Amino acid sequence: MLRTPLCDLLSIQYPIIQGGMAWAATAELAAAVSEAGGLGIIGGGDCPPDYARQQVLQAKALTDRPFGVNIPLFSKHVESVLDMCIEEGVRVVMTGAGNPAPHVSRLKRAGIVVIPVIASVALAKRLERSGVDALVAEGMESGGHIGDVGTMPLVPQVVDTVKVPVIAAGGIADGRGLVAALALGAQGIQMGTRFVCADECIAHPNYKSKIVGAGDRATTTTGHSLGHPVRAIRNQMTREFSKLERQGVPEEEVIRLGTGRLRMAVIEGDVEFGSIMAGQSCGLIADVAPAAEIIARIMSQAEGCLRRLAELLPAEVR
Repeated sequence: MLRTPLCDLLSIQYPIIQGGMAWAATAELAAAVSEAGGLGIIGGGDCPPDYARQQVLQAKALTDRPFGVNIPLFSKHVESVLDMCIEEGVRVVMTGAGNPAPHVSRLKRAGIVVIPVIASVALAKRLERSGVDALVAEGMESGGHIGDVGTMPLVPQVVDTVKVPVIAAGGIADGRGLVAALALGAQGIQMGTRFVCADECIAHPNYKSKIVGAGDRATTTTGHSLGHPVRAIRNQMTREFSKLERQGVPEEEVIRLGTGRLRMAVIEGDVEFGSIMAGQSCGLIADVAPAAEIIARIMSQAEGCLRRLAELLPAEVR
């Protein structure tokens, strides 16, 4: 069985982490991924602590295996949600959209594994010094808010720079991606878009259908004028957003157009005027399946891929 030191750090069976997507990564999905041997993550988004606690308690009722909570550091509820994670004994806290260094020591004192999502080598260095336990190196192929370096060049540079385990993310949706990540020096993968298309994900069927039907060039990026680019599947919303950016309208007007659009797509199923955040891996996703089946397929494909690669070696070194 394919196993890395990351599995021991997180007490999981397989080196697969589910991305903490806002609105889509609820207790149902997180628990299903954890039950299947990966690490499920509840997407905190900008939710208040009472809602986050409800999600954690629901996940606990569905699984006795480790799961985590993802907290974007732009949320106005950061402090109170972190307090809740400590009170409820959440095993893993993942962070994004900022520097979690001010929070690391108190989380670690509570026995929580801290894993930030990063998009640059510079931030990886800084956060390792703060005492984090691992890092998710996320390339610009990912869905939602992105950096400006691709997964293939980013991951090995981060691996060469830090000593903590590195998890690869961005553009990964199958076992071949897992093997590629391991070849780059990562100890596991994080996937968001693939798990949106899990049966247990509450995302609207319209949202899932758009991902399943997407091709290799289905996504685009907007928000560059704001300094916070976002990757989503092309639709009327992305076209309107891009038009406003080209016209140079005031920043407030651009922000207003984007506000609430992710919920429109994920929850309400409006895939024309909502934001269908998805990674470039959507072109690899052909179906909606149970989380356990997704993980089983990935592990089987990865092991088969490794066997085929081993056959390329001379017999004396196999």
